[in-house]
Amino acid sequence: MKGSRLEGLEVLDWSLLEYGEALLRQKALVEERIAGSSSDRVVLVEHPPVVTIGRSGTFEDLRIPAEALRQRGVALHYVDRGGMVTFHGPGQMVAYPIVKLNNRDLHLYLQTLQDTVAAVLRTYGLSPAFREGKPGVWLGSAKVASIGIAMRKWVTYHGVALNVNTDLKCFNWIVPCGDSDAKTTSMEHELGFSPDLAEVKKHFIEAFGTGFGYTKGPSVQQEPSKHPVWLIRNAPCTATINRMEERLSQWRLATVCQIAHCPNLGECFARGTATFMILGTRCTRWCRFCAVDKGVPQQVDPEEPERVAQVAQTLGLRYVVVTSVTRDDLSDGGADQFIRTIHHLRRLCPDSRVEVLVPDFKGSLAALQRVCEARLDIFNHNIETVARLYPRVRPQAHYRRSLGVLEYAARQGLRVKSGLMLGLGETEREVMETFADLKRTGCHYLTIGQYLSASKDHVPVARFVSPEEFERWAETARSMGFKGVAAGPLVRSSYRADEMFETFNA
Repeated sequence: MKGSRLEGLEVLDWSLLEYGEALLRQKALVEERIAGSSSDRVVLVEHPPVVTIGRSGTFEDLRIPAEALRQRGVALHYVDRGGMVTFHGPGQMVAYPIVKLNNRDLHLYLQTLQDTVAAVLRTYGLSPAFREGKPGVWLGSAKVASIGIAMRKWVTYHGVALNVNTDLKCFNWIVPCGDSDAKTTSMEHELGFSPDLAEVKKHFIEAFGTGFGYTKGPSVQQEPSKHPVWLIRNAPCTATINRMEERLSQWRLATVCQIAHCPNLGECFARGTATFMILGTRCTRWCRFCAVDKGVPQQVDPEEPERVAQVAQTLGLRYVVVTSVTRDDLSDGGADQFIRTIHHLRRLCPDSRVEVLVPDFKGSLAALQRVCEARLDIFNHNIETVARLYPRVRPQAHYRRSLGVLEYAARQGLRVKSGLMLGLGETEREVMETFADLKRTGCHYLTIGQYLSASKDHVPVARFVSPEEFERWAETARSMGFKGVAAGPLVRSSYRADEMFETFNA
């Protein structure tokens, strides 16, 4: 938990945190403030997609069924704040002030909170407005910030949600604040560009400190991590990258190499290899380690599987890796698209090896069975991190479910592979326990690499792991019976996948 302090006010930045966990933390902070064991605080946070129903709201304020929300990866919570129904998601700055109201003037508190948001908007040249009897802030006829507060023994919690660069389509799933004709907007929509969320947070804290009478001080900052020498690579050949990207663009295909900002992109493109990403480039999950775009996904392209096979044939690929974004919006999680892609690869590239790196299909055995029955050479599903860190790093995934996916594939007689990142805050004991869990599933191929944060809005790097430590972990994994292990700071799940297969299946 990172933070800074104004005089009399502590500022906490929880980055991206699941709503239920944030609410539990809020309530703990409230109890501390009531007991007098802490100063006033304000929490800044983003949430994975969630719809919250306040004391005045009902299920009638949902435009789609609750089950349809869950299929889209959206959580649903009843909460004890005022107000009706609202949506929270990444790109939205949520602020939860934990403040003792010594003057016991709730109306003044609410007005000052609205004024704080208005001051932030004016910083960007926008013209905020209020509406009598309706908490929140508007830009023209559209609402840009919602406010819902609660109080216990004159200590406030819940607060304000300001749409910075939120996906506005998500508000179509609800009746915002009980008004069926209400329009919702964002700073990005009004400005025509996407403001930096860290900068918006900074302006909010400055305005909050001024409005509530705290002495100005340092705003929340996150120091950029400095990469050690072993993570510094020579600049790749841009001509090679450009040629590969032109080919992919012509075929309307994407690679995870590009989308996930892989550090090995230049090397792999120079070798004529790539990991194809199917089912679009926008993920329905909001994992905090991943650079892939999040939000409402694109339509499934029925011609995509054949194009993947045609490009693989054109490039003469002997080893093809296919992965995808997670598509919780699809009834089969995208399994059919994987199967059709494998079918076309077998038809056009009969001598090529095929590895698939699949999502968890929400644990659907029917989807898993169909993929396992396809003619593939390696079944890959990444465990990513240790069990304890899942709620923070992969809030919509489940550690045991991922183990179950691997175990199911192994029981079908497939070669099973998984990947683990180090540097997220895991302990040595937890890494050993994860190795043991993976081995018990029947997984025999393992990649271990350094986690690198894609931006300041992602989980920060807890530490950089040395090449020597990676080698020790590789030896440990081999001693436990893993057949193939690739470990190193820049190793990724599909990095030199062909070499791992050929080396350990010769």
